[in-house]
Amino acid sequence: MANTPEVTVGAPEDLGLRPVSVGGRRVGRAGSLKELRKILDRAGVEPGHEIHWLGGDHTVWPDVAWVRRTICFFMVVGLLATAYPLFLIGMSDSGDALTYAGRIAGLTILAVAVVEVLAALAAIDYWTKRRWRFSGVVVLVGVVISLLCSIALLLLQIGERFTGYTEVGIALGVWSSVALYGLLKCGAWKGLRVPRKVAIGLIISTLIASANLAYSQIYVPFVTTPLIQSGAEFKESNMEKGSGRAYVTVRLFVKNAGQVPVYVLGSIYWVHGVPANNKSDRLPAGKKPDKPAAAELIYDGEFVSPVGRVLNPGEEAVQDAVIEIDGAVPHKYEAVRARTEVYVIRKDRMKMTADYERSRTVGKTLKEDCQPGDPANAEYRYRTPISNSSEVLNVTRGPQRITLWRLGGKNPHVIVDVSPPNRRISYDPLHPIANEEAAERYGLTQVRGSTAETPYAELLEKASATEKGATPPSPSTVSPTSTPTPTRTPFQPPIQPRPQAR
Repeated sequence: MANTPEVTVGAPEDLGLRPVSVGGRRVGRAGSLKELRKILDRAGVEPGHEIHWLGGDHTVWPDVAWVRRTICFFMVVGLLATAYPLFLIGMSDSGDALTYAGRIAGLTILAVAVVEVLAALAAIDYWTKRRWRFSGVVVLVGVVISLLCSIALLLLQIGERFTGYTEVGIALGVWSSVALYGLLKCGAWKGLRVPRKVAIGLIISTLIASANLAYSQIYVPFVTTPLIQSGAEFKESNMEKGSGRAYVTVRLFVKNAGQVPVYVLGSIYWVHGVPANNKSDRLPAGKKPDKPAAAELIYDGEFVSPVGRVLNPGEEAVQDAVIEIDGAVPHKYEAVRARTEVYVIRKDRMKMTADYERSRTVGKTLKEDCQPGDPANAEYRYRTPISNSSEVLNVTRGPQRITLWRLGGKNPHVIVDVSPPNRRISYDPLHPIANEEAAERYGLTQVRGSTAETPYAELLEKASATEKGATPPSPSTVSPTSTPTPTRTPFQPPIQPRPQAR
């Protein structure tokens, strides 16, 4: 009898399982008499051995196995449902995000997804045998992460379209709230024992490192604005012998003088003739002078090719355009004026997912594809889908696309729109803030270049000198304006000059 081990069945624990000890050594937990018999058989205890019951006799078995397994099933499903989208987003952003901060965020999301998978494994242990001391803490961490992710997803979608991820966020929010309440009620956090000094030091170090990374890699690049310089400059001119037609070369340029690469979505330039004022300076008493006549459009066109090209910091695109001017009437114009306008968008906040240059649509095809809100007198159109700088933004904002129209007629100009495919924002020059959201999100900017102006008579004189074989003047003397100092240009509506027949 001295060698007979003592068998003890303890009081029910948190899960309702009763610990079983043989000879003072715990050999398992039992939820029923059947499980107790299996544990004793493995420990070599023969049937009929005396058992000491603590906290209740052989009839006390509070564990309900199907309830416990059902809770475990829903916990595992919820944690894996959180890990799956996090894994997809993390994999995409860690390799394809447009910024360093986005890739760091992608790696962080991947790490969080791994934690969610570990939490699902810990949930199996916590609702079965609880062999691991910290399984409850890991499950608690996983549920808190799920709750935070659902809240963040719903907050990011405020003002956005209702998508499938909105439903996912709501479902995960409800599940994680119920799961968190249950875990706190059963004391899942009790397994965590961390010295206070170690915890404080870890928290402070993490906060300092996170603040430094956020400032240097996220805040600074985000607040850095593009600095685009554009303008026109009159160069040499000559006249065709006997025809009275003058040909003037206008140099057009756009330069990225900032630190942010941009896509050049479109460009346009105008060459206007300023009518000469032939009125006498002497006017009858009480008569006000007439309003000056509107400038006459001589020529217009685009000067950045190919459209959609990337303009990196310090890079410049230059093109010379030859303009034909009727020089038979020496006093037709007082001056000739040239100006430019360019539309750019930040390359670090979006990516074109199709060939923008090849998306040009003209003529009959453009008219057949016209949608409500589209301009009716468009000469051509460029359109391409875009993706955001990170997969997180793609999830919350949904599909987006860029559309550029070139309008002709007496007042040629360009219209750019960024919006979801099924909801175009009609651009109204009288209400330029209609597309302000896209301008803030993607750095969509309308850059108005400097205006170059030269006297018409002087232009014809130099052209005539070139015709007779005289040495043409240097370009520096032809152009009365120099390249402007770069200035940050906010998003503004296109200038609408008063119509004037050519």
